Amino acid sequence: TSNVTRLCDLQTESDTVTSVAWSDRGQYVAVGTHKGIVQIWDAATNRKTASFPRHTARVGALAWNDMCIYSGSRDRFILQNDTRSNKQERKLAGHRQEVCGLKWSPDRQLLASGGNDNRLLVWNQSCSNPIQVYTDHTAAVKAIAWSPHQQGLLASGGGTADRHIRFWNTLTAQNLQSIDTGSQVCNLAWSKHSNELVSTHGYSQHQIVVWKYPSMLQLARLTGHTFRVLYLAVSPDGESIVTGAGDETLRFWNVFTKCRANKESDSVLNLFNKMR
Repeated sequence: TSNVTRLCDLQTESDTVTSVAWSDRGQYVAVGTHKGIVQIWDAATNRKTASFPRHTARVGALAWNDMCIYSGSRDRFILQNDTRSNKQERKLAGHRQEVCGLKWSPDRQLLASGGNDNRLLVWNQSCSNPIQVYTDHTAAVKAIAWSPHQQGLLASGGGTADRHIRFWNTLTAQNLQSIDTGSQVCNLAWSKHSNELVSTHGYSQHQIVVWKYPSMLQLARLTGHTFRVLYLAVSPDGESIVTGAGDETLRFWNVFTKCRANKESDSVLNLFNKMR
């Protein structure tokens, strides 16, 4: 319908939104702010249900695990807050600079975090220290994605000075392979239906690429955004994605369908017109 509903406006609090994440069941939205606050909103009633003002700097990464929200901040910490009890459960310290990526494994047993310290860390449910530390990236690690098809397979993407997508077997702590994408890697997401993944990019090409794993053959290369493609979300049915960029547009793409064309195009995979 292209309808837009305002959930919250932080201007009245002299704050800005720096991250958002849907809960696993899709009822709640977590909102991270520049002031270091994590707010929980009920999307059905447009009502704020909880607030966690426990970071001392902006919250750039959020990840749900059941009713617990994990937040990564510029203060270098990852916090676990329980939205039912409104209590802080855990404080994870391992990054030396801002935490800019957080993703839970499909079985919700392992948490991967990426930071501006160029490090990729893996945590479990019980330890306060990371169980694995990967240092191969040479730039910030914002893009993180766990494979839904192969247990323990983790993909990560590096910033402008790195440009690589790297694949890790977290069961054996091995670096499986890497590929130079030619641009800053901003986001990664796996297809739910096939062994494919999509990456979005920043400087210098601002492209969106669909890859076949493990060959890393480019199945599609989508252009249209004119600035960094900083945001990526996958539809619940796993067939479509929406991308947001510094050009202030949202673009909707049909990328993971059986009838997808393999040739490069900036329009054939477009589901809808761009939205500004």
